[in-house]
Amino acid sequence: MELNVSYESTSSTTTRASNVSLEEAQKNKLSGKDIFNSYLAEYQKEMMAQSRATFGTQADTFRLADIGYTGKPIGQLSQDEAKALVADDGFFGIAQTSARIADFVINGAGDDLSKLQAGRSGMLQGFDEAEKLWGGKLPEISYTTMQKALEKVDARIAELGGSVLDTSV
Repeated sequence: MELNVSYESTSSTTTRASNVSLEEAQKNKLSGKDIFNSYLAEYQKEMMAQSRATFGTQADTFRLADIGYTGKPIGQLSQDEAKALVADDGFFGIAQTSARIADFVINGAGDDLSKLQAGRSGMLQGFDEAEKLWGGKLPEISYTTMQKALEKVDARIAELGGSVLDTSV
């Protein structure tokens, strides 16, 4: 019997080879947990590869209606219409966009403080990645929008008795 095991560990039974036989698994005293973890690691690796390969297709399926925008297609807007969308009270303005970002994190976390803090970290990580993709500094509206979104998430964290400061260091 062949087991497709590819597992790396920091334990004394460090690296496992692929296609380990049942006899080899028994000889090397691989536990069910070791075998399960190897399959899980392989699955995660494959899923990441698939996600990278299909990212373009995934992005193409995003529609502005998914976030509540029901106006004209962006490519058909006049300059004045586009300016109105990013104005203070516009759909893509600071207030509405920061609220959508913060509400997504807050609603997703519910009353779970750790999920809320993880969501906040994800917001910052995503923003950092956006800067890198943009090639450096983003337009100023992006920073103000993120600051407003963080303020709302931070307020919810405080309501739940948490802190945005990492005191574990």
